[in-house]
Amino acid sequence: MRNRTLLSAGIAAIFLVSPSVPVEAQLGGGLPMDLPGTVGRVRDTLGDIAGPVIEPVGRIVSDVRALANERVRRLTRLVADHGDRVEWDEQHQPAVRGEVLMLDPDEAALDTARRQGYNVIEQGALEGLDVRFARLEVPSGASLAKSVEDLRKTLPGREISADQLHFPSGGTPTKDGKAVSGALPRGGTVGVIDGGIGGSTRLASQRGFAAGAPKTSDHASAIASLLTGAGTARIYGADVYAADPAGGNALAIARALGWMQVQGVPVVSISLVGPSNPLLARAVASAQSKGMTVVAAVGNDGAAAPPAFPASYPGVIAVTGVDGSGRVLIEAGRALHLDYAAPGADMSALVPGKGRQSLRGTSYAAPLVASRIAARRALVTSAAEAMKAVDSEAIKGQRRTGRGVLCNICRSGL
Repeated sequence: MRNRTLLSAGIAAIFLVSPSVPVEAQLGGGLPMDLPGTVGRVRDTLGDIAGPVIEPVGRIVSDVRALANERVRRLTRLVADHGDRVEWDEQHQPAVRGEVLMLDPDEAALDTARRQGYNVIEQGALEGLDVRFARLEVPSGASLAKSVEDLRKTLPGREISADQLHFPSGGTPTKDGKAVSGALPRGGTVGVIDGGIGGSTRLASQRGFAAGAPKTSDHASAIASLLTGAGTARIYGADVYAADPAGGNALAIARALGWMQVQGVPVVSISLVGPSNPLLARAVASAQSKGMTVVAAVGNDGAAAPPAFPASYPGVIAVTGVDGSGRVLIEAGRALHLDYAAPGADMSALVPGKGRQSLRGTSYAAPLVASRIAARRALVTSAAEAMKAVDSEAIKGQRRTGRGVLCNICRSGL
């Protein structure tokens, strides 16, 4: 205990006394500006990372800084490489270029927007959900960031936002993963909102929600493989990416939730992360009110990153990942609440055309939790009863594992 205390104190000194660059520069754009709070969260994370094995301080600090910096570089590259489809919004988050979303539009609001130069691309309601919206094209030559701010001033009280992008919260599968046996009860239905699923014998139906032709994704296919290995009987897939650089946007995910609701899917797993978006928040709440359980990963940008959404929306089951020793992944992000942990490393899945692949990331933990909830929901009539049963399965873990670790033997996809 004394060694752990000294380690935490040493790390704190590195961040608070002698940083080589300002904290804001270390953490990069798009992160919380509550810098004292942010640094405190980083220190807390490092203390947990030490776990039962004390790692060199310099290595841990370097890893955390690298995660934050890599996130900024990744988003910057995306906007630079796909400027025809993606641009920064007013929060410096990547979003669909030139499009603004408005919730609960009426003709008076739309007429006001038109007079300000906004063209109505689409208006209607999300399939299966009680959510009305409009897509508006920003005035010619105007930036997305300024357009969002201007329209909010013109229509005070209206929920107006950019259509921000969400990103997979797991790494690319790598070669030579090893199978680990372990049987679980079969049953239940899980919906996967991600890329296209290929090679799954459990796929009941799949639909695309992105521009362009549907495209099979290694990430989504690995998730489906894990669900099969964990005993899920039926999988519904929603491809929100296809080959579109602006795929994974809030509207696509919201549409996918509505489709899942119409199909009667009781549990939906989302291994994607992005900023809070009012349209998606409303869609999630509507789906939950109709009985759907939404499970989401906390992401892999480290605990210094902004809270991950949809994991942070109220009522969403937020999931982090642990390795084979039960330690929370160093790269695991955070949500405004945490419900469970599940395997996120030392695991493998079958990927079409590539065979068995090693996996790492919180992306792969979320569907495993979803599989346990779905299996329980198949046996009882009440979602609340199912969650009580799932809680009874959870094995108490280290700090930052929520109510416990689920599906710990689920480390091999089929």
